[in-house]
Amino acid sequence: MPKIQNLKSKIPMTLPNPGSVLATLTELTQVNRTQALLHRVKDLSVNEFVCLLDFITAEFQQFLRAIELINNEALETMLEKVLEAITLKIGQILQAEHTAIFLVDYDKGQLWSKVPQDNTQKFLEIRTPITVGIPGYVASTGQYLNISETYTHPLFSPELEKQMGYKIHNILCMPVISSKNQTVAVVQLANKTGNVPFNHDDEERFRDFAASIGIILESCQSFYVAARNQRGATALLRATQTLGQSLDLEATLQIVMEQARILMQADRSTLFLYRKEMSELWTKVAAAADGTNLIQIRIPSNRGIAGYVASTGEALNISDAYKDPRFDPTTDRKTGYRTRNILCLPVFNSANELIGVTQLINKQQNSFTASDEEFMRAFNIQAGIALENARLFENVLLEKQYQKDILQSLSDAVISTDMAGRIVTINDAALELLGCPIKDANTKNNKLLWEQNLIGRLVWEVVPIENLQMRLEDSLKTGAKHYVPEQSLMVGLYQVISEERCPEPAQGLGIKSETHYSALRTQHSILAVRDRTNPDVFIPWNLTLTPQSEFLTFDQVQQLERSINLTVNPLTNPEGSVRGGLVVLEDISQEKRMKTTMSRYLTPHVAEQVMALGEDALMVGERKEVTILFSDIRGYTTLTENLGAAEVVLLLNQYFETMVEAVFNYEGTLDKFIGDALMAVFGAPLPLTENHAWRAVQSALDMRCRLEEFNHRRIIQAQPQIRIGIGISSGDVVSGNIGSRKRMDYTVIGDGVNLSSRLEAVTKDYGCDILLSEFTYQLCSDRIWVRQLDKIRVKGKHQAVNIYELIGDRTTPLDANTQEFLYHYHTGRSAYLSRNFSQAIACFQAAKCIQPQDQAVDIHLERARNYQQIPPPESWDGVWTMLTK
Repeated sequence: MPKIQNLKSKIPMTLPNPGSVLATLTELTQVNRTQALLHRVKDLSVNEFVCLLDFITAEFQQFLRAIELINNEALETMLEKVLEAITLKIGQILQAEHTAIFLVDYDKGQLWSKVPQDNTQKFLEIRTPITVGIPGYVASTGQYLNISETYTHPLFSPELEKQMGYKIHNILCMPVISSKNQTVAVVQLANKTGNVPFNHDDEERFRDFAASIGIILESCQSFYVAARNQRGATALLRATQTLGQSLDLEATLQIVMEQARILMQADRSTLFLYRKEMSELWTKVAAAADGTNLIQIRIPSNRGIAGYVASTGEALNISDAYKDPRFDPTTDRKTGYRTRNILCLPVFNSANELIGVTQLINKQQNSFTASDEEFMRAFNIQAGIALENARLFENVLLEKQYQKDILQSLSDAVISTDMAGRIVTINDAALELLGCPIKDANTKNNKLLWEQNLIGRLVWEVVPIENLQMRLEDSLKTGAKHYVPEQSLMVGLYQVISEERCPEPAQGLGIKSETHYSALRTQHSILAVRDRTNPDVFIPWNLTLTPQSEFLTFDQVQQLERSINLTVNPLTNPEGSVRGGLVVLEDISQEKRMKTTMSRYLTPHVAEQVMALGEDALMVGERKEVTILFSDIRGYTTLTENLGAAEVVLLLNQYFETMVEAVFNYEGTLDKFIGDALMAVFGAPLPLTENHAWRAVQSALDMRCRLEEFNHRRIIQAQPQIRIGIGISSGDVVSGNIGSRKRMDYTVIGDGVNLSSRLEAVTKDYGCDILLSEFTYQLCSDRIWVRQLDKIRVKGKHQAVNIYELIGDRTTPLDANTQEFLYHYHTGRSAYLSRNFSQAIACFQAAKCIQPQDQAVDIHLERARNYQQIPPPESWDGVWTMLTK
């Protein structure tokens, strides 16, 4: 003890508590008297210095225990127990039936306390405004209130009494003051034992320990704040580190949600992302407790709590959700979950634009405080940065994939380079142009091998086109564009055979032996480029360091000669400066020219198959069964007589554009255009995997739908509508390229072609848009709804044929009105063919009542009435002979 006294004499103690050496040192440092302190410590003896070290060590040990306490997750529970014990003892000392300590929450302007419920272990949290009731007055003024009759007192709050759960007859309410002379709590003693009011002695007795209670509560709150800050800072750091590890938007979304929930000790946490273009907030939440399945939630950006925050950019801290008119309790009613309190804040990006809203529900202890808001603001800043990075990265990936898809979809060979002319990207068309076997079974390995050997190489080293280096370097240097038609590209393919060692399966069971390997021989093609100085020599991959012994002769390689159009363009950045080059190679070799020509009347798939057979395949005539479709515009002359030449061409081009798509979509071959008419073949030049008659019918139905859309656009443009007629028939035809080598067309000839052409013309007579011959109907009768119109003999033919009006396919059921109409019509046809013309007339009239404008009904009524007056000859078979084409 003498050592400590001697130390005290050497170190000035200016703090209120002279027993703390560290507090004294801190104050000396704060008032910039450190040099004086150092001078005094310098003069200490060894014993005095050892005493100082012991003293400081003891205090640091206390600090370590305090730090351990702060880091202890059970701190809050311990502090509540301390508060509960103090409350109980004050009630015993002052003989009160009920005691409550209200802590002051200056952040929210409230007093709050936890009171026991019905002698159970559960506690009810009570909150009341700091300006309401007797406790509120004491907290606001710092004055004592001793009221013997509470019900008559003007400050008495019945609402607070109801929350407390007991009747209050008399009350002693006293403030608890901290060391900083601030009210930290209010002690409320209710109903003194013996049914007598509290007196002055009770007040004085409370004052005896009020200061100690104030220090304890102040320390408790300081410890609580420090612990919360410590947990919050740790959680925020952990969240920041975790967020920085992901650039995946959905993964980041889940990380943000979980870290925010842990940080704020909330039951639930949701991060809504803001989509400005759709004015909505969306998120993904777990549909099940295990979090395996995620469901997407979308809400308007101006609805509910989150919508209010998104619209205003303001934070919302709601202590009682059911008292806020913006809260929608519908979800609570459905799930049984009760939302107590909500903390909702906006999330901004670096440009201070709203990108989301965080919503926390039900803090596990008490309500969300202003400090919680500050922590979430700090968290949201980090979350905003992470989300912005994830979204930007997602956009970059989408753009990269978009550009890649565009590049690969191009039919022309495209190669991009850097500023040195080295290949950066090369699409499949370019690889195929250079000879890479893209369509082989081992496509993936082929591409990988070629890309590994081409990407990063100077483009003119592996694409041997004359003056390509000069043109590309000029484009990279000056931004110039070059287009050079009909260039020659000569490359070679060399088959390389490599051996791979593969382990052989063991011959015995349960016996360990030496592993044996067998050689697996594989063959793949590589690029060989002709040596510029020696045209008889090819160099594998055109590698300049290849030994001469590995050079290839012209008879060792498969030579490929291409005719191409070359385009060289610069790639520029947003500022306009060049950042790379683009080499485009358009193949105009005979193979491509033939394919382009065939694609005008064949689908690309069929064209490729015909190409594989060779260009002479179409020259050979072939007899086969097909279905022919003829389509023609009704009243074309009248329709176009008031149009100029350019308008007529535009109309036909727009019309044929959509109709040809209907043909190609169902594997048809466009045979020819005949003025305003179209002829298509189904089943030639290559057989179809599907019934050719059914594909033709599908195409006709598609034409009907497309014509409706086409006419809808014309109505909007105040233009007359177009009507068409379609005739379809099936049969044997002869197909092939007919003409000369200089001018030829692929076409089909035969009776089926003539009949379908006649049926297209007959549609005018019967007022129908699509007619089928009996030959087509028989091939797909189970798939379509039809009406048997008549049995006719077209001009130039002796054989009569049944014709059918195509109503639709059987995937769409007929309505009751149509079914009734068809019943009367078919009954009338049966009576008509049986020579019962009176009954036929009655049936046709019944059908006419349902569809008054039906032209086929009118035709049969007229015929039946004529036959009623002048009966047909005995040889009459019901066939009607057409006199016109």
